[in-house]
Amino acid sequence: MAVTAIADIAAGPTVGLLPLVALGPAFAGLTGGPRRTALIGGLALVLCLALGWYDGLFPGRRGTTALVSVAGVTAAGLVAAVMRRRREAELASVRSIAEVAQRVLLRPVPRTAGGLSAAVSYTAAVAEARIGGDLYEVVTSPGGVRVIVGDVQGKGLDAVETAADVLGAFREAAHDEPDLTGVSTRLERAMNRALCGERFVTAVIAEIREDRTVAMLNYGHPSPLMIHADGTARFLAPKTRAMPLGLGIHGAQSPETLSTAFHPGDQLLLYTDGVTEARDGRGEFYPLDSRLHLLNADSPELALDALHSDIVAHAGGPLGDDAAMLLLRYRA
Repeated sequence: MAVTAIADIAAGPTVGLLPLVALGPAFAGLTGGPRRTALIGGLALVLCLALGWYDGLFPGRRGTTALVSVAGVTAAGLVAAVMRRRREAELASVRSIAEVAQRVLLRPVPRTAGGLSAAVSYTAAVAEARIGGDLYEVVTSPGGVRVIVGDVQGKGLDAVETAADVLGAFREAAHDEPDLTGVSTRLERAMNRALCGERFVTAVIAEIREDRTVAMLNYGHPSPLMIHADGTARFLAPKTRAMPLGLGIHGAQSPETLSTAFHPGDQLLLYTDGVTEARDGRGEFYPLDSRLHLLNADSPELALDALHSDIVAHAGGPLGDDAAMLLLRYRA
């Protein structure tokens, strides 16, 4: 508005710069609130009147047209500011509900469980949603520490609803069943009832036992990564992969139980395909097995923070898919 006034005085009334004063309330309506927009609009009207009298445009058609233009833009800016404030309030309410839903659905994992330290990292593909189709849980039961990491096929509210069904069934079965096979059987039955059509859930169910071993069942999910205290690492891949949960194929075999030692100082990383399928600008997948040095941080939380930052840097921006990581560290 100041630039317009200076240019109008310097150029004279013949150029016709007076209507540009309306840019002030126009931008105020886009960036400020209703009160600020009204203040800028009033200032614009006063400035338009002053410049119009200075240029000798009042009374006259040009001066009146400029004044009406400024008043109209001010009114439109006020309407835009009010509507934007309402949308911002609605968005804030939706975000708060999403945060509550996340705390209920994806509860914070315990920092310690038995002899383990645990940490989780979760990033939804739609950042405003806060939650997506990936899931995780850590339950301390009489049989040991039982965990699940899974990925629901699809996105949106249907995926969130399915994730809630999976977690509800797992939390109940993890406390009630004496062994891991019973947990998986209960989970399969629940998913066959809840899911229909071609919807399914890939998941890894693991149990860390007191005899310093870990047993796991893999339902078509990416293989967990075991990092030993001496720095060596290997993917815990079963010989044959089982079908994902919820496909409901009659007579399909359950996954074989994969058992391995889990000693103090070792780490177990469970993750979803949003981690390993993150692509860079050249279309190359994220090389998880070459980033193991990032997990040598003092705490599991810092280790996952470093790994997550490296994944985002590899992708060059927000991830295109939900990504969940659960790190279990056997305390020395």
